Amino acid sequence: MTDRILEFLRNRREDGPCLVVDLEVVRDNYLAFARAMPDTRVFYAVKANPDPAVLELLAGLGSCFDTASVVEIQQALAAGATADRISFGNTIKKERDIRRAYELGVRLYAVDCEAEVEKVARAAPGSRVFCRLLCDGSGAEWPLSRKFGCDPEMAPRVLEHAHRLGLVAYGLSFHVGSQQRDPKMWDGALKAASTIFRDLAERGIVLQMVNLGGGFPTRYLKAVPGVRAYAQTIMDSLRSHFGNKIPETIIEPGRGMVGNAGVIEAEVVLISKKSDDDKVKWVYLDIGKFNGLAETMDEMIRYPIRTPFDGDETEPCVLAGPSCDSVDVLYEKEPYALPVSLEIGAKVLIEGTGAYTTTYSCVGFNGFPPLKSYVI
Repeated sequence: MTDRILEFLRNRREDGPCLVVDLEVVRDNYLAFARAMPDTRVFYAVKANPDPAVLELLAGLGSCFDTASVVEIQQALAAGATADRISFGNTIKKERDIRRAYELGVRLYAVDCEAEVEKVARAAPGSRVFCRLLCDGSGAEWPLSRKFGCDPEMAPRVLEHAHRLGLVAYGLSFHVGSQQRDPKMWDGALKAASTIFRDLAERGIVLQMVNLGGGFPTRYLKAVPGVRAYAQTIMDSLRSHFGNKIPETIIEPGRGMVGNAGVIEAEVVLISKKSDDDKVKWVYLDIGKFNGLAETMDEMIRYPIRTPFDGDETEPCVLAGPSCDSVDVLYEKEPYALPVSLEIGAKVLIEGTGAYTTTYSCVGFNGFPPLKSYVI
């Protein structure tokens, strides 16, 4: 929450939920990453929040960009980034999209199997590729295991195949899980990466880069370590496993770059009980899973919620969205403590919502419009 956001909301007269992002916070976050990890290139994960104003700010500060589609590549280019500052980091790409990215000048691609390598070799000859490793995401509030990456024992074969097909076997990547609150979780992946570096070097293939991925958290209800703590712990692991031959490194912050820069203003639509004996109230907001709060799935991300009645006595509440879908319940397994005095029509502020909200907001379900977004 910033004074700038509060002032904007005081002067807003429109109806419906909205996200407000403070660019000054985004700038501070970028500079914090750059200062804490001066030898590491920052590739902002565009999917977290692709607002043109956010991308233009980061491009002007010198950020690179991790993209997952041709559209995101075009957004990064439109914001002022050059193609050499863009990675096509999705391991699941149509060959025609790889070809289009290559036409746009992109020369850095993620892979995690031989079939993907073959697509890149045909559509983007001579490009650099990095192989993503499986990582279990233990300790992360939003794990990213199984779908992306290959077993570390398979990675040398994937990169050797890339080398044979004329691609540059550039390095390795991994992701320790989004909202990773334990800086030590990078150590195991770096240990596996160093073994693969040595294995391939013995075969005459010299890797150059380790993509440390994202995972850098923003603060929700629980305290998280600062960027410096992550930087120091990761550097200690790099020295431990790579010795004096530390490779190039890049990071892909998304949530950690924009999460704490955004606040959603929403409205209480209804407060009710399911029976006279019910000890838990149901509080319905005009925003839910389908309007931008998809990360409340399985109650993995618990956002701080501020109300005009904070400081009053609280009671446990089930929090739900407005749509006619029974899964549109935000917090029920662990009810949310809200003021007893909370009223229908009250405005509430949902903090830490600068990442993965507008991009998760659906178009037209139940006729509700996509989440409005303002960048100040």
